[in-house]
Amino acid sequence: MIGMIRRILGVSGKYRGRIYGAMGCSFLKGLLMKVPIILTYFIVTTYIDGTLTKKTALYGAFALAASIIVQAIFQYLADRLQSGAGYLIFADMRMKLGEHLRRLPMGYFTEGNIGKISSVLSTDMVFIEENCMMVLADMMSYLFSQAIMIIFMFVFDWRLGIVSLLITGCMVLLGRGMMKNDLVHSDEKQEAAEIQTQAVLDFTEGIGIIKTYNLLGDKSKELTDSFDTNCRVNLDFEFSHHPYKRGVFLIYGIGTVVMLALSAFLYTKGYMERQYFFGMLLCLFDLFVPIKSFYDQEARLTVMSACMDRIEALFAEKELDDSGTQQLSETNAPEIEYRNVTFAYDKNDILKNVSFKADKGTMTALVGPSGGGKSTIASLLTRFWDVKSGEILLRGTDIRKIPLTTLMDNISMVFQRVYLFQDTVYHNIALGRPDASREEVIEAAKKARCYDFIMELPDGFDTVIGEGGASLSGGQVQRLSIARCILKDSPIVILDEATASVDADNESYIQQAISELCKGKTLLVIAHRLNTITHADNIMVIKDGQIAESGDHEKLMRQDGIYHSMVTKRAVSTGWKN
Repeated sequence: MIGMIRRILGVSGKYRGRIYGAMGCSFLKGLLMKVPIILTYFIVTTYIDGTLTKKTALYGAFALAASIIVQAIFQYLADRLQSGAGYLIFADMRMKLGEHLRRLPMGYFTEGNIGKISSVLSTDMVFIEENCMMVLADMMSYLFSQAIMIIFMFVFDWRLGIVSLLITGCMVLLGRGMMKNDLVHSDEKQEAAEIQTQAVLDFTEGIGIIKTYNLLGDKSKELTDSFDTNCRVNLDFEFSHHPYKRGVFLIYGIGTVVMLALSAFLYTKGYMERQYFFGMLLCLFDLFVPIKSFYDQEARLTVMSACMDRIEALFAEKELDDSGTQQLSETNAPEIEYRNVTFAYDKNDILKNVSFKADKGTMTALVGPSGGGKSTIASLLTRFWDVKSGEILLRGTDIRKIPLTTLMDNISMVFQRVYLFQDTVYHNIALGRPDASREEVIEAAKKARCYDFIMELPDGFDTVIGEGGASLSGGQVQRLSIARCILKDSPIVILDEATASVDADNESYIQQAISELCKGKTLLVIAHRLNTITHADNIMVIKDGQIAESGDHEKLMRQDGIYHSMVTKRAVSTGWKN
């Protein structure tokens, strides 16, 4: 259990001094808690000896009152130091976690880990700062107090000291078994909390689909099952914990009786003086209270240990290497170049030896069947993941050697699925370049063909929109995201064809906005509508993680291959002619 306390000290950083200060105050408070026993022992023994004076009794009363007041002061200081330190420690830890998450590959966030992150932030960290920090210094005080009580027993009689040491040892042995048991169940308890968090997130995020397909019963059952599992695991924790706790209480009760019987025996047989026997009676019911109180808090510390395991596991997730220092410069090298790039999410290769070049100001389109690897190719350019083998070059420099901030400054992305923050329209656009003037933000909005609908909103650019853009239409959200990219003005644009899922009116506006965005830019386009990329400088057909065909529209049509087949099928289904 001391090791658990060390773990907290290990992450306390610059606040470690506050925790040590709290421990010091708790130690002094523990000493002062014994002052009433010592004073009572002194007053009564001097009274029995006939040496007690009125002045001595008065001094004793003043000393008792002073000890209680000082004890309260030390308790106050300990609480202020340790609880304040807990909130400060985890405030810093949340900021560090935010920095850490920012450097993780995007693949981590697509593998069902959102519930884990949410659980760590809202459950694990909160549990430690609210339930454990307040008792941390007290735990050390309990150990100090128990040592003091055993020393008292040796002072009264060495046999009392040995027996009290043995009884304390029995409680410690049982307490260690309780701790091992609780550690196992604490892991299960926190994992169940994480599963429940993920279930709640899945249910709330998918509530629209769930209702559309009348799956409320099935999905509600999944959610209810997670609640039931969490309840069962927590009850199992309590059921497994309490037999040990009852055992500790039983040893406490039997030990107290044994110490009373032994001291009475020693006194009646003349082996113990009367004043020591009286001192033993004064200490009797406080003799094993510290160690009992210590194990009363043990469950909190074992859950804290499970919480720390999960926090440390999240911090242990490997970050993308951002040690690059090279800066981009104007060269004759291609703007973008993939050299024998192979990539795997797990063990199976998603991309295999992909190689191509894109010169400055050109448009490269990626087409092909779903799941072929088009989005993966685009994502690798932004280092959402790192390649398994090969390299990706930006103006002749490996992107892993370029600082991430520099890399992202040079790339803008427009995806079909756009996220807007619950903030003003102005700030959502300004996200593209926070230091932009208001005039520049407005100009970007005009170029993105969203100025008119913004001005129709209740507060114009200062209108607060719902999280994710919930209060706007899909086309409006798309145009705001394009305005954000226009403001950023990066030389490279990755475009996941934004018009694939919007109505005809919005498609026209979005196409105009995209035209403004793409002027003079190097484009990497994931195409869903083939009639939008016939003018591309290079069209690559991606199939099974490889470039099956490449060339301009005319060349690919002459080859009578996959692209020709896709265009023909498209023409038959829509009546489109090239």
